[in-house]
Amino acid sequence: MHTLLGLVLSRANLSDVWKQVKTNRGAPGVDDMLIDDFMAYAWEYWPEIRSSIFAGSYEPLPVKRADIPKATGGTRPLGIPAVLDRLIQQAIAQVLAPIFDPGFSQASFGFRKGLSPHDVVYQVRQYIREGYRVAVDADLA
Repeated sequence: MHTLLGLVLSRANLSDVWKQVKTNRGAPGVDDMLIDDFMAYAWEYWPEIRSSIFAGSYEPLPVKRADIPKATGGTRPLGIPAVLDRLIQQAIAQVLAPIFDPGFSQASFGFRKGLSPHDVVYQVRQYIREGYRVAVDADLA
């Protein structure tokens, strides 16, 4: 299939994505499915899941909320998607990122491959050294 959705759901893309999701491990989402149990589930239900995605009727599960401790004390909220939803999200990102990432501003660091919050701090420090005194943080909703 030569549509974007066809590329997202291609066997090659999903195979690569599954390797990443499996390596990352992660806690179960609201469905309590463990990474180790996912393949058996996928073998049985993937044709129906795939059809629902193509039909536009697929609905991800709610994200499980958890509070995790911060190194500085206190906690921060964390959203934990179900394994299937992680797989689908990553499959979409893997196809769309190479298309859209080149058009992003060089000053954009959020959720960009190879960039981290530390890179933002280094860049802001550089701007301060260059004499900049105003920062703008924008987020599209």
